[in-house]
Amino acid sequence: MTLHYDVVVIGGGHAGCEAATASANMGANTCLVTMDMNKIAQMSCNPAVGGIAKGQIVREIDALGGQMALVTDATAIQFRMLNRGKGPAMWSPRAQCDRGKFIWEWRKTLDETDHLDIWQDQADELIVENGEAVGVHTIWGATIKAKCVVVTAGTFLNGLMHIGRKMVPGGRIAEPAVEHFTESITRHGVRAARMKTGTPVRIDKRSVHFDLLNEQKGEDGYYQFSYMGKRRQLRQLSCWECYTNAEVHETLRSGLADSPLYNGQIQSIGPRYCPSIETKLVTFPDRNQHLLFLEPEGEDTNEMYLNGFSSSLPMDVQLQALRKIPALADVKVYRPGYAIEYDFFDPTQLTHTLESKVIKNLFMAGQVNGTTGYEEAGGQGTIAGINAAIMAGAAAATAKPTAPTSPTPSSPSALASSPNVPNFTAGCASGAAIAASTTPFILARDEAYIGVLIDDLVTKGVDEPYRMFTSRAEYRILLRQDDADARLTERAYQLGLATRARYDHWLEKKQRIEEIESFCHQTTVKPNEINSALESLGTTPIHGSTKIADLMGRPQINFANLSEIIPSLKTQLEQSENRKEEIAEAAEIKMKYKGYIERERMVADKMHRLENIRIKGHFDYENMQSLSTEARQKLSAINPETLAQASRIPGVSPSDINVMLVMMGR
Repeated sequence: MTLHYDVVVIGGGHAGCEAATASANMGANTCLVTMDMNKIAQMSCNPAVGGIAKGQIVREIDALGGQMALVTDATAIQFRMLNRGKGPAMWSPRAQCDRGKFIWEWRKTLDETDHLDIWQDQADELIVENGEAVGVHTIWGATIKAKCVVVTAGTFLNGLMHIGRKMVPGGRIAEPAVEHFTESITRHGVRAARMKTGTPVRIDKRSVHFDLLNEQKGEDGYYQFSYMGKRRQLRQLSCWECYTNAEVHETLRSGLADSPLYNGQIQSIGPRYCPSIETKLVTFPDRNQHLLFLEPEGEDTNEMYLNGFSSSLPMDVQLQALRKIPALADVKVYRPGYAIEYDFFDPTQLTHTLESKVIKNLFMAGQVNGTTGYEEAGGQGTIAGINAAIMAGAAAATAKPTAPTSPTPSSPSALASSPNVPNFTAGCASGAAIAASTTPFILARDEAYIGVLIDDLVTKGVDEPYRMFTSRAEYRILLRQDDADARLTERAYQLGLATRARYDHWLEKKQRIEEIESFCHQTTVKPNEINSALESLGTTPIHGSTKIADLMGRPQINFANLSEIIPSLKTQLEQSENRKEEIAEAAEIKMKYKGYIERERMVADKMHRLENIRIKGHFDYENMQSLSTEARQKLSAINPETLAQASRIPGVSPSDINVMLVMMGR
């Protein structure tokens, strides 16, 4: 049996779900191939979304018209805004989710997405013809032909699980590994290697002594992930803190001889920033305790997740060590922690669209690119899905372009009426129009954390599972969690991905922010009206009429305390019909950090000059003796698109960049 689609997505994890919905929402007839429809977007490790820098990525996915934030808000059982004690560039949202409800909310989202089919099967072989990916064969004998293929296979490619000296093939506990598929890709020249990750024990909460734990409650404030989502609906639950101790460590050390990480069983490299408990003991031998978080898996389950106790030690060693923790003295577990090794592909062989440089029309996203984390996967999946739909549209246009059509009043985008963006119907399996620009969709480093993530992958490559941090972004003041919609929603709407409702929601928010800013820049207060209040807040009095905007630059001043002093400001802030707290915060940040934002914008604009200098195809690096040997090797291997990308390649020095600038002048 042969099926025909514009885009086929292999893998129903977080990258695959975002890729499939992005592609389908742009009008591409899309098929999502997954091994188990009941484990769509399974949270294989921690049932939580967001965190440091990861939360910003989720809000960017949302601003682009993606689904992760909406699904998270619908299934959140605890929400926290991390790093509130630091500046707003560091604020990062995080939500604990109900694992089971998260799956079914995603399943509902997929079921309600037009132009999207789900096929439950396992990809067995990539079909490549004349250097182009044209589909896949499955283990059940189906052939799925497509103009573009997106591989989002997670940890399933030749997956091998480890608990002590026991090894079992699998992509996740109780799920089979995918054999052969890697080889069907590497035989065409794509490089593959192995990585390792792990997950902790799962605990029965009925066996926990909660009176010996420190409770960590969530926030009840207005924060949520999606700019469009509803207020959290599920019962909010606490997480709990405890620590390992010397007895725990002694027990764990007794099992190191049987640890796959230290007996030579596992050769691949694991995540540096999410180490196993045995790695912590070896790396930090002088530490007598390590912090653990006991986190709920859902509203209606006794299963709990022990964050910080990832392990592949023998089962009995894990259990004995846990029972040395007072609160877990009588603990019962559902299953032990385990490690898993899996195949990934060298991301330097990808373009910034996440298309393979080796096999045309093949896109890759998620852990197959050497990353770790649901959020990093979802961000990549969004970009891969967008560009696969664009490529499919371009293929259809090459076959038989049709004249642009006018959008109906209910159309999610006015894009179809743009003379530069035709609709394509020829070649689409169902005749659905692919409303997509023929220009690849790429996010810059000053535009999104997703742009930083992808640029790091394709420019620098990976030698360990890549995890996003705020420190990886040189323009993090521009990439705050509060302004992802300001950065990306208009682009997504022009692309045809963000709906009209989402776009209108942003326009309303943008207008209200501008009104608040204008009010603060125009409204003055006098010393006799405000000085006593200012002194009570610990800031110096004013000596003449002063604009509210000028007061906002003071560290002791914010809208919350200033609106109690200035009634007209409070009235202005209350005028927002929707999400007034979010709008007020966005306006406050823009005014309070205006100087920092403008300075970083200037730095980013200077770097754009190098981004505009395209060098691909201009140099024969191997014969440029004026470059260092390392630079010649790295530039030849990566073949960067622009001078700016070249400058970010490890081993390429500023003097090497100057040499290329001089030669470009020639």
